[in-house]
Parts: sequence; C-alpha cells; structure tokens
Amino acid sequence: MVDLIELEKKIVPEIFEMMEKRYNILRNVYYNQPIGRRALAHELDIGERTIRTEVNILKEQGLLNIESMGMYVTEDGVKVLVELKDVMHKLKGISELERRLEELLKVEKIIIVPGNSDENGLVLKDMGKTTSIYLRKLIKKDSIIGVTGGTTMAHVAEEMSFGKVADNVLVTPARGGLGKDVETQSNSIAAKLAKKLDGSYRLLHIPDNIDKMTLDVVLKISDVKEVIELIEQMDILVFGIGRADIMAERRQLPKEKIEKLVKNGSVAEAFGHYFDIEGKEVWESLTVGLSLEDFQEIEKVIGVAGGEDKAEAIISIASLRKNITIITDEGAAKKIIKIAEKATK
Repeated sequence: MVDLIELEKKIVPEIFEMMEKRYNILRNVYYNQPIGRRALAHELDIGERTIRTEVNILKEQGLLNIESMGMYVTEDGVKVLVELKDVMHKLKGISELERRLEELLKVEKIIIVPGNSDENGLVLKDMGKTTSIYLRKLIKKDSIIGVTGGTTMAHVAEEMSFGKVADNVLVTPARGGLGKDVETQSNSIAAKLAKKLDGSYRLLHIPDNIDKMTLDVVLKISDVKEVIELIEQMDILVFGIGRADIMAERRQLPKEKIEKLVKNGSVAEAFGHYFDIEGKEVWESLTVGLSLEDFQEIEKVIGVAGGEDKAEAIISIASLRKNITIITDEGAAKKIIKIAEKATK
C-alpha cells in the first residue's frame, strides 16, 4: 500500500493535496459540528467560495449533511475519517516519524497526531481523541486509572466515547487540585472519564501545593487516606507532560524561584518534581498524590503533550522510564528531532 501511495504521489500529486484538504474539512466539521460555512472557512483559513464548492462535493458523496443549524458529518463520513487516518499518516510520513522517535527517545511506543497544537486547537482535540481510544484498549476488569489535570487531559475526557469497557473500573485523580479552572482540575476530569466509561470515581479534595504542617493533618483524614491508597494501587496512569516554567507559575511559586529553576536547566515538571532535559531532578516541591517512586511501579503509563514548546519537556520525561507510551503531535516530534540532531553535532 505504501509503495502504491508513493507511486501515486509522484504521478498525480494534486490528488493527495485535494484529499488532504477534504479530510481536514471533514475533520473540522466533525469536531465542531454543527458549524456553518463561514465559521469553517475561518477555522481552516480558506476562502468561503472554496469551502462552498468542497462542502457541496462532500454532501453529494453522502459524507456531510447541511441543516439550518450548520453542517454535520454523516455516519459514512465518520467511517471515511477513520479509514483515511492511516492513509494520511503514511502520506505525511508520520508512521516513519513515530518509529524514528521511538528509537531516539528509547521508549516503548510513540503515537503522533498530524499538525501542531501550538498553531491549531483542533490538533489538541485530535490528541484527546487518540489518547481516549488508546486508553480504552488498556482498560481491563478492576482497573484503577489515575489522571492528572490540565487542558490536554480535559480534552482526553471530552473526547472519550461513552460505553463500558470492563467491570469495576475506577478513576481517581493522581494529584491534588491545581489552578482555578474547574474544567481542567484532575477531580473534574476523573469524574467525567468515569461516567463515560460507566465506572466509579473518587475525588481528592486537596490542593496540590500546601505547606507541610497542613499536609500532615490532611493526610490523616479517612477520605484522603483512601484516595492516596488507591493512587498507590493504580495500574494505568494518563498524565499531561508539563513545561517547568508554566507549571511553576500554575503552582504560584515566587518569581525568583521560577527564574532559579529555569537557570538551573529545568524544562519539565511531573508529580511535583522538576527535571532538566536529561531527566535529572533539579528540585522537588511539596505536593499531594502520586510520587515519583509510584510512577515507576505503574503497569501502563501514557504521557500526553503537543506543540513545539513541549519538545524539551517530552525529551526529559521520556528518560524517566522506558515502558511508557507518549502521545504527541507532529510539531513536537519534529522539534525533538531538531534538538537531538543539534546535540549530536
């Protein structure tokens, strides 16, 4: 199939340009439906006349429905999107990019979503959908799934499809709460995932960054103790990979401390630990939930992050354990390769 695609690309390259355009139109409608032509043209930065022509073709093929509220992808359209995904991966060389990154980072599995989430919010939704599909494959009876907070993880919960996968599935926050946005709190994400998976959930009603005296008192509360014990027993972890400076700001660390972390080479944060690009610990903050030691013992771990700005953070976290799956985007993947190539010169 790959050989045929390569041959066709050489003989009729315009066919693949057209296919990619229509694939992107379908994908955008699917994630934003119902959506009007004008809004779609704005999303894709394509002229309304072009959109009108392409949309009419997709409608004639039975892939789109146009109603008063806007456009929808039909059942046939959804099937085409699923079937085209692998083709688009091969066309864009993503399958090869995944293999190259697995060798470079020396990790178990890399999954790359086309595009750059720094430039296109739709890519973040794609990462959420891809992560949710992959997560469903890992869940088994009595699974305890730990999740962290953040925008990326909120998209994972949002894109998770409804439906029970296995009996007695439990979802729990892997960390305490962080920030003021309820939608991106680990508690909210755990609850949403559990409901979609027809499982149960626990909540950890405690901030991620508190002083030691308060922490010692809170850890004696029975509800908190129960969640901490569940965190230690989890067999699946899904977490967002964070940049050190951004996470330090979210934890409201003093400006001087953030500057010192950056000066000392911190590029990534995970579970209250700050790491340099080689995965060496620079500093540990007092936090609640999953420890670095627990992280090493979990059976299945999925780290999710995209965008060129997360490249160094991904490199850093990938060095913490080899049996990890990293789900990222094209933008981050290509930047990681550039960093690696520069380091070897």
